[in-house]
Amino acid sequence: MLTTENTLTLAIDFQAKMVPPINKGEEMTRKSVIFLEGCRILGVPILVTQQYTRGLGETIPEIKKAVGEHTPIEKITFSCFGCDEYEEKLKKSGKKKILVTGIEAHICVQQTVLGLLDRDYEVYILADCVGARSKVDYKYAIRRMEKAGAIITTTESALFEMMVSADHPHRKAITALVT
Repeated sequence: MLTTENTLTLAIDFQAKMVPPINKGEEMTRKSVIFLEGCRILGVPILVTQQYTRGLGETIPEIKKAVGEHTPIEKITFSCFGCDEYEEKLKKSGKKKILVTGIEAHICVQQTVLGLLDRDYEVYILADCVGARSKVDYKYAIRRMEKAGAIITTTESALFEMMVSADHPHRKAITALVT
């Protein structure tokens, strides 16, 4: 079960040149903002990556605002593995349950998820917070990651699971985010 104590969120490559061509990108971004704001409110650590920033741009303003104070992890490999800074921060967190958001589903997200699974992390894919330019690439990436062992979930499901109970001190703030 996901809890605020055992979970880390990974926001992969929500960048200026990457988000606009994503199929249903506005809805995916809206849900990602809700989810990342929720994680921040709940105190769940968030790692943010940027793929080849010089060519693909910075993290989009909506995601920056949702995450709050952060320093993005610059990477050139498609997987977050191969980036020493990412691997160090992941290991240092001590978390074994990883919630994954980002783009593109069939490239950077999928390669990172497969790397996490190979390293015995429990991986949760937020289906409404992951995107690709093509519906086909999205569909088969989600399938492949699930068959490899990732758990497919959604924004609201993950946020409420981490709160555990209606008497959670941040229930009203989270409920306001999702309604």
